[in-house]
Amino acid sequence: MVALLEGVPFRMVNLTDLPGITLPPEGESSYADNALGKARAVAQATGDLALADDSGIEVDALGGRPGVLSARYGGEGLSDPERCLVMLQEMSGVPPARRAARFRSLVAIVCPRRGLETTREGVVEGVLLDTPRGAGGFGYDPLFFYPPLGQSFAELSAEEKNRVSHRAQACRAARAWLLSQF
Repeated sequence: MVALLEGVPFRMVNLTDLPGITLPPEGESSYADNALGKARAVAQATGDLALADDSGIEVDALGGRPGVLSARYGGEGLSDPERCLVMLQEMSGVPPARRAARFRSLVAIVCPRRGLETTREGVVEGVLLDTPRGAGGFGYDPLFFYPPLGQSFAELSAEEKNRVSHRAQACRAARAWLLSQF
């Protein structure tokens, strides 16, 4: 996320640079609740402005699942390829016309000194493939086909993905908000 927010008037650090800060467990209610919970925890621990995100994949044929539970889809402790396999098994037999999917990302911004909290969202539409494609990215990227570029997210270069992804969209919106406020 730090690279996607380049140009904001702050020194950006990752959570790994702040030892001892514990994030709350993610819940099942919404991306906003999860992102705000994480940003509030960091802001409270540091007294500084904090950003956090939550994201997931939503598959129409699965009624929008896994959504907010994307990182835990299929059960705790599964690897990314194992979660993709669970999804492929659940989608077995679903025709291409019914495989619409989207990635959604929500970035939360908490500024304790000003009493400000806001969220910014990014969404990218695509199609769920029936077999993984590509070796890049993470999570469900090998299953998510992005029609405008004719590739799965796992086939895109980091630069291409940082131009079109849900997280990039949310970060651009967060960056614009930050620049308008500070």
